[in-house]
Amino acid sequence: MNRVKVLFAASEAVPFVKTGGLADVVGALPFALNPQEFDVRVMLPCYTCLPPDYRAQMKDERYFYTYFNGRDRYVGIRSLVREGVTFYFLDNEEYFGGFGPYTDYTYDIEKFSFFCFSLLASLPGLDFKPDIIHCHDWHTGLIPAYLKNTYGGDPFYQSIRTVFTIHNLKFQGLCGREYLCRISGLPWTLFYEGSLCSGSGGNMMKGAIQYADKITTVSNSYAEEIKTPYYGESMDGLLQWRSADFTGIVNGIDTSSYDPETDPALSVHYGAGNVTKGKKAAKAALQKRLGLDPDPDALLIGMVSRLTEQKGLDLVLPLLDRLSQPPFQLAVLGSGEPFYQYCLADTAAGRPGRVSTYLGYNEDLARQIYAGSDAFLMPSRFEPCGLSQLIALRYGSLPIVRATGGLKDTVMSLDKFGEKATGFAFESYDAGGLHWVLDMAWHTFSQQPKLWTRMQVNAMKQDFSWQRSAELYQGIYRELYNR
Repeated sequence: MNRVKVLFAASEAVPFVKTGGLADVVGALPFALNPQEFDVRVMLPCYTCLPPDYRAQMKDERYFYTYFNGRDRYVGIRSLVREGVTFYFLDNEEYFGGFGPYTDYTYDIEKFSFFCFSLLASLPGLDFKPDIIHCHDWHTGLIPAYLKNTYGGDPFYQSIRTVFTIHNLKFQGLCGREYLCRISGLPWTLFYEGSLCSGSGGNMMKGAIQYADKITTVSNSYAEEIKTPYYGESMDGLLQWRSADFTGIVNGIDTSSYDPETDPALSVHYGAGNVTKGKKAAKAALQKRLGLDPDPDALLIGMVSRLTEQKGLDLVLPLLDRLSQPPFQLAVLGSGEPFYQYCLADTAAGRPGRVSTYLGYNEDLARQIYAGSDAFLMPSRFEPCGLSQLIALRYGSLPIVRATGGLKDTVMSLDKFGEKATGFAFESYDAGGLHWVLDMAWHTFSQQPKLWTRMQVNAMKQDFSWQRSAELYQGIYRELYNR
């Protein structure tokens, strides 16, 4: 049987470059797909900021020049095989130089337009012609548009199908339509008749939603939410129109890496069978590392998050005084908007035994917070999927979440599921709702320890491996391949 050839296109993937959850998805999903049925490869920009060790392992595949935005541009294709999966890197130092994958937003529009155009231009010269290109987020939004327009008359491209995954609808690649029209080289009618236009602006993601053969997003609830005006970011009508080709698939996590029984970042290992003893030891170790009071009876709440309004920080601030006093302790790791960083750091400085704030990112500390916290706080305004709550469940830290998007799909709240519950959730986006759910968590922790332990075991037994999600993606690929 011929294998279905799938090419992932994305702006980032672990372990090469990561700024958020997109990288985790693109770096993990290809390995979860059945290699006997699918030949899956990945193409990324060849940023100069990629780790030198990986750059040294790359093999030069080919180079050529392509006409883009007014002149001929160099395109190099390099490759690296990691655990059986080939990663291609599209090289152009003019566009992909610098200290990080993203620079100036306006320039990012141009460089990712170049990435989309050049990715398609590179395919005839590779020994791999994809049956399906799986595009991820706005950075790859022009690939379906180029495929149907610029490359549409070329027989080489006519059999290629596209899947577009929305990781976060809020970020769409918006800019002036004249600017996007000029740099992309796409027909001006697409920018004045709707396909790549939002109001008076150009929109890269809208082109993908318009032209992709299939559209996915990263949870069932988020798929329904973004078809409404409140969450739809002006794309709700178009997504409703594409409903027949639009589905939600919850992300997974690497359960071999995120495993409290083997995680090298932990000084104490445990599983569902000894969760009470193991969590107590991990909690004591975390309190010691962070300088928190050695209080085994405190409800230690962890947060590993971007510190932004989307993540619910505007609800946390009014309750900081409460969270920084007994019976609570709060351990925060993250970075984001300066105002939230200042408030959390200031609270930690004033209440060092009750609150710890680490501004930045530290992978080992993040894992120790998942393991050592009793509960994990994610009161998001919206959350397409969320990975942190999946990791928290794996480590037996009970999520305290707002019931939205992927949080709603993955956390079973005590007030609705009883003894089958895996965490706590509130509905209305207000500080009163968060206050209420904190009370519920504290009452369960302090007054019903057997129920708390049962919930921890329930949480740790949830299956959020990539295998379940991979089966659903494979079904989409099969459908497109057999069209």
